[in-house]
Amino acid sequence: MVEDMKGKIRVYCRVRPMSKTEAKNGNTLVVKSPDEYTVQVESQRGLKEFQFDSIFMPESGQEKVFEDTSNLIQSAVDGYNVCIFAYGQTGSGKTYTIIGDSQGNSPGIAPRAFEGIFNLLEENKTKFSYKVSCYMLELYNDKLLDLFSKANHADDTHLDIKKDRKGMVVVQGAEVKAARHAKELYALFEEGSKTRHVASTKMNDESSRSHLVIGIVIESTNRATGNITKGKLSLVDLAGSERAAKTDSSAEQLKEAMSINKSLSALGDVISALSSEQQFIPYRNNKLTMLMQDSLGGNAKTLMFVNISPVNYNADESVISLTYASRVKLITNDAQKNADNKEISRLKGIIQKLKKGDNADEDI
Repeated sequence: MVEDMKGKIRVYCRVRPMSKTEAKNGNTLVVKSPDEYTVQVESQRGLKEFQFDSIFMPESGQEKVFEDTSNLIQSAVDGYNVCIFAYGQTGSGKTYTIIGDSQGNSPGIAPRAFEGIFNLLEENKTKFSYKVSCYMLELYNDKLLDLFSKANHADDTHLDIKKDRKGMVVVQGAEVKAARHAKELYALFEEGSKTRHVASTKMNDESSRSHLVIGIVIESTNRATGNITKGKLSLVDLAGSERAAKTDSSAEQLKEAMSINKSLSALGDVISALSSEQQFIPYRNNKLTMLMQDSLGGNAKTLMFVNISPVNYNADESVISLTYASRVKLITNDAQKNADNKEISRLKGIIQKLKKGDNADEDI
């Protein structure tokens, strides 16, 4: 609770199981967790130890991982900006954590969050009325693409990343779709996922070659007072950091990897600036950091999953990922509700109508 009040970004570490290929290749396990907050990696440079808010070892299932995130779903419904994002090398289990397996047998945080949101709305429907909407974006080769748009792979010139006056990131030009229940939200998510860029690399059969951002906006109106709050849950599945030498990549994939590493490096610069409390934060250096501006160092409650492989072959990358995540833990956010009272909401509605040229006289 004290951590929550201070607004620290929470960081969870998740260690995936050893794969069949790794077992066949004779790889050994080098990651241990002596207690629920500590993870140790036996690297070439000796034993490295890191502390995080929670450690999930391979035996922790999807339900256990989601259990600890349910308070954040409540915060999004209550009108806060909430971000849950996964970081780690290619093949470390980020997409599995955020989305789940491709067959849908082990749903990850996103599908469980869709259910969680609508369960909470159902519980409170006598006190509040709600509108839920969703957008889905992919950042691929430095291009921002709208996964709901039929022309999404043509160009990204119509998409503009802006901040509203409360500091919430909005992407002008992106298609936003309404959802009335969890199944509808999941169907939208599946529709958007079909056009996402994936490719096979030596490290991962179905590697995400892009950063995925799912934004779910929940607007609540208090039936008694008319006060409106607007929360946003951002679910971010970052593309994997990787060393080209390990992936046997084609020329196109090397270009993708360079773009991925460039954006992750920009994210690292922002994290570094925030964690050392510098005056200038370089959000504008990359579209990824612009998109995540209201999740890092802003008005948000943020949870980062750092996903790592358990084997000696990846020990160096695991240490790099854990060092990166340790920096994130130092960042303090100032989470505040996005709320308007009834009168402000009414006047905003009138202004919108006037902008559209509608007759707003009867509202004044």
